[in-house]
Amino acid sequence: MKDSVEVALELNEKEVYSHIAKESAEDMIRIISSIDAERAKNRGEVIYYEDDWDDLIKQRIAKGKRHTAFDFYNPSLLTIWENKVKDMKRIKNTFKLALAFIGASIALGIGLTIIYSEPWVLIPLSALPLVVFLLDYKKHALDMSYYQLTQLFIDKLRELLKKYELNAEQYKFKIFSYDYFGISIKKLGGNLFGVVKEENKESVK
Repeated sequence: MKDSVEVALELNEKEVYSHIAKESAEDMIRIISSIDAERAKNRGEVIYYEDDWDDLIKQRIAKGKRHTAFDFYNPSLLTIWENKVKDMKRIKNTFKLALAFIGASIALGIGLTIIYSEPWVLIPLSALPLVVFLLDYKKHALDMSYYQLTQLFIDKLRELLKKYELNAEQYKFKIFSYDYFGISIKKLGGNLFGVVKEENKESVK
């Protein structure tokens, strides 16, 4: 049989882990809402949401390093997040470079037209439909990245709530999209909130 000291240590450990789990869950619901708000903005919606999701994730990682026994801080999660951030930066930079190149070409065409009195500007202007394509590509590529990141943290939140037996209703998060797996959508006031559901066959991908 366990003596009173062992029992006390176990109870204290559970209390500490429960506190860390609650803190992590609170951080994750802010991250989820922030990423989805950014996704909605990318679709052209007017969203007022102050949290910066990238900064929130960095803060969560810093906390995770202080609690090395807590499994939120793990290499696979960091790798996924870092790769997604790199992909989004690459998409945005490629779009900016393409626009800059098209803009420079039009400026050159205008200059040549003025110098030679010939419609050289028509050549770069023919590339304008490419701008529409680039805008559409950027929008959909970023949307997919935002979606995958949000779904990742929804899944991690579900695992956390299940492992530490936390009430999902207490960790509902503001949501702006309807297409995530494993959550139920509730309207409270004028806002939509997501609540994670227990894992089942329909929510497993």
